[in-house]
Amino acid sequence: MVDSIKKILAGELLKVNPSSEELEDLKKRTKEVINKINSNIKKYRVKAKVFVGGSFAKQTIIKKKKYDIDLFIRFNKKYKEEELFRLLTKLVPKNCERLHGSRDYYRLKVNNKLEFEIIPVVKVVKASEARNITDLSYFHVNYITKAISRNKKLADEIKIAKAFTHYQDCYGAESYIRGFSGYALEILVAYYKGFEKFVRVIAKLEPGKRLYLDPAKHYKNQQDIIVKMNESKLNSPIVLIDPTFKDRNALAGLSNDCLEKFRLACINFLKNPNSSFFISKDKELELDNKYSGKVVKIRIKSDKQAGDIAGTKIRKFYEYFVKQISGYFLVISSDFVYDELNNIGKLLLVLERKDKIEFRGPKLEMKEQLALFKKEHKKIIMKSGIAWAYEENYSSFSEFLKFFKTKNSKIIESMGISFL
Repeated sequence: MVDSIKKILAGELLKVNPSSEELEDLKKRTKEVINKINSNIKKYRVKAKVFVGGSFAKQTIIKKKKYDIDLFIRFNKKYKEEELFRLLTKLVPKNCERLHGSRDYYRLKVNNKLEFEIIPVVKVVKASEARNITDLSYFHVNYITKAISRNKKLADEIKIAKAFTHYQDCYGAESYIRGFSGYALEILVAYYKGFEKFVRVIAKLEPGKRLYLDPAKHYKNQQDIIVKMNESKLNSPIVLIDPTFKDRNALAGLSNDCLEKFRLACINFLKNPNSSFFISKDKELELDNKYSGKVVKIRIKSDKQAGDIAGTKIRKFYEYFVKQISGYFLVISSDFVYDELNNIGKLLLVLERKDKIEFRGPKLEMKEQLALFKKEHKKIIMKSGIAWAYEENYSSFSEFLKFFKTKNSKIIESMGISFL
């Protein structure tokens, strides 16, 4: 079994590694953009330096159809927060697109296969001095590159971990994914000294039991973490103390659902290791195959900025819609997919119509509310001192959807959602 896993991982590594030609082209184009920025830094006499961040800087980048490289402009801390974007605008090349985030930043599209994100950060000596989470990026790069310099095989192990996590639909700290960020995976694989050990640990996790990890040993023990760390940062199923900043949980955004999905994938991979775990899954096709002709598909679009912002709005709407629909239909299966390129979401539902709609009303002693409830519903039944109403359901899903759009038009508009 061990030999089988090693053989599969060796094969997958060949697939996820960018070619030497690709890497050389990325280096060349990165140098060109940095030179333009440095020229402007000199021209406008701004106290700042450029550094490459993300997986490209850490040598953990995996093969993609489209590469995105992070460039951080590290400004002197003498500049006030409100000055940063104004200065950034002077320094970036022309034809950049402004994007919104915890700090606004720029995207530079080179071609269909490459784009740069140019992000303003503040130069701080200690991580505790950071004004914004992005200020920690410099420390993150240094930490991982040092770990890789001590163990050359680590970069390949991290690439495998990223590919595996991506294909399980668990890669990304974005709010609409709630999974593992690239940096968190890098810490975990470095901590466990390899992909396979990491997977085995996850597979053995007891559902519902929180795992505490402190790679840099900032705290004495688990109890010390619980007592000293901000309670709001301890809600994720894995608490991973950032080695560069003891007050940060690098997996604060990980959801229980995502971890459970990933845990089951790890269990199945160890039971039957094969290359299918490194193939993109088509949720829509899988549901079509399982529930032939019964999958309801709804396409929606967000008017928000594509990426985390729009994806999160689409996810919130999806969750709201499923909650609303459950009163009228038995939800056998539900999921959603987000196409960031076109900023379109697709809701995938397998439903079974309920004959009757059930409405819970007020308690018997709430006279005014009870009178209003009786006006809304023709037939009222009292059960254990609580009013209930039962009415005929809509004859079809399309009829329900028409009612839903009319009744919730203001909510739909406020969420920036439109049906396609």
